[in-house]
Amino acid sequence: MTEIFAPAHLVLSLPLAVGAIAGGWEGLGWGALVAALCGGIPFGVIVAGVRSGRFGDRHIGDRAQRPWFIGVTVVLVSGTLVLLLMVGAPRVTIACVAVMLATLIVTGSITLWWKISFHTAVAAGSVVVVAWLLPPVPVYVVGAALVGAIAWSRARLGDHTPAQVAAGVAAGGTAAVLVLAAML
Repeated sequence: MTEIFAPAHLVLSLPLAVGAIAGGWEGLGWGALVAALCGGIPFGVIVAGVRSGRFGDRHIGDRAQRPWFIGVTVVLVSGTLVLLLMVGAPRVTIACVAVMLATLIVTGSITLWWKISFHTAVAAGSVVVVAWLLPPVPVYVVGAALVGAIAWSRARLGDHTPAQVAAGVAAGGTAAVLVLAAML
């Protein structure tokens, strides 16, 4: 669960799903742009960081190694948001990126003093975004099971405590609800 539903994988796939659901092929194109800028480039930074020894692993498990990466990612996601606004991207695409930015700012701020789970934050936020676009009950039922399994795997591996995974769920889900309510 930890590997399959890593934050990078969700950030690469969520914009594609949002784009396809909301805008068909054109939306998929917007989603591909967002996935490349908000997911592809940061993932490349992680891979390069692991290879160079800057990061101990691709999940950046050492909290002390996170601030630099979070700063770089905030700049990339913010730049993507500005670009989308400038070129007149669909509102749902802009909202998806705004959710990513809000989740990153909240979890990034918390991780400076406590190791909140980015895995569960990104997963919970992703579920909320998809539930905003599709019938919410089945999305939340499946999403709750999936987020629960991710939380279990993070705690079972010893990467997080139950409180850290629960805080991630709360942070990611809340950030998504607030941004989507304000924007859509």
